[in-house]
Amino acid sequence: MVKITPFDVEQWMDEYENTPGVLNVAETCCSSISIDKLVQFDERRQDDNGGGRQYSTTIPLDLSARLTYGPIRGSDELRSHIADLYQDGAQGSPKRITKEHVLITQGAISANHLVFYTLVGPGDHVICVFPTYQQLYAVPESLGAEVSLWELKEEGGWIPDVATLEALIKDNTKMIVINNPNNPTGATIPSDVLASIIDVARNHNIILFSDEVYRPLFHDTAATTTPSALAGIRVGWVASPSRDFIEQLAAARDYTTISVSQLDDQVARYALHPSVRPGLLSRNLALACHGSSPWRARRRFGGGGEAVDDVQFCRDVLARTKVMLVPGSKCFGHGKAFKGYVRMGYVCETAVLEEALTKLDGYIKEHLAV
Repeated sequence: MVKITPFDVEQWMDEYENTPGVLNVAETCCSSISIDKLVQFDERRQDDNGGGRQYSTTIPLDLSARLTYGPIRGSDELRSHIADLYQDGAQGSPKRITKEHVLITQGAISANHLVFYTLVGPGDHVICVFPTYQQLYAVPESLGAEVSLWELKEEGGWIPDVATLEALIKDNTKMIVINNPNNPTGATIPSDVLASIIDVARNHNIILFSDEVYRPLFHDTAATTTPSALAGIRVGWVASPSRDFIEQLAAARDYTTISVSQLDDQVARYALHPSVRPGLLSRNLALACHGSSPWRARRRFGGGGEAVDDVQFCRDVLARTKVMLVPGSKCFGHGKAFKGYVRMGYVCETAVLEEALTKLDGYIKEHLAV
């Protein structure tokens, strides 16, 4: 029987995110949109503004399509759109990514699990950045692998230290796991550091696995790809320059999810169409840039250099203000010292963020020494 460790951050979200009147700034996904709103980003639409042009629109769902399993690996169109995101040397790829190098999954969490399920097992050693999304180290552990946590330091801006990585490598190291941008810190690995990590993995013949579910929410940094934009559309993917890896994953997935929903595939390939993607990306980046500005000032809570109990802090804040945060020691601690840290997202609706910040500021002034 596989030992399943409680997934603390997901259980925390499940327990509190449906609190009546909650101001959810614990979430990390961009504010969700409807299909009607998604259509508004389509550059193929024509507006009749008196200029004699005919108004037209496109609908991202073919309501006449029979709801069979559909293409097992994902539709050719969707996989081609995703492959286009990895061109021009993006992601450090040494070769051109085509649709044959892409496998569609039910969300990024399914993609992550499939990679571990297929490539990692007893006798393997995995190095994983820390703190990060718990799945990235808990699943390899559940599969019998030894996991070494590659700890990120606040004084280093939460950027991975390559010298530390070299010291963690063993003869049986199978995989290096990174998370870029990082959850929960939001830190992005600089290009030169990423290149060094790639070199280390290549020199030691180790698989480099990068969870990029939040790419490219880099605030004010130019980027060329698209983040997960529609939380209700459970579509993720695995992209690899190795066709062999993709074939192994596809074979393993026959025992798990088989295919994604045809409806999800249709909406996802619409959202990633070259006529829709730029507008959607601009909207999400604008949310990230605007949302990061009000909360850049650093605060130290408590007195005497002792951190507050972040779990009790989050519960008390929620009870008194309806503002929802995620406690670091419970949801990202893994037995380590992250007491006094909380995760806060700022790509929700601007009005929700502003109200939450106002209430949180009031709470801090009333209940904590600043």
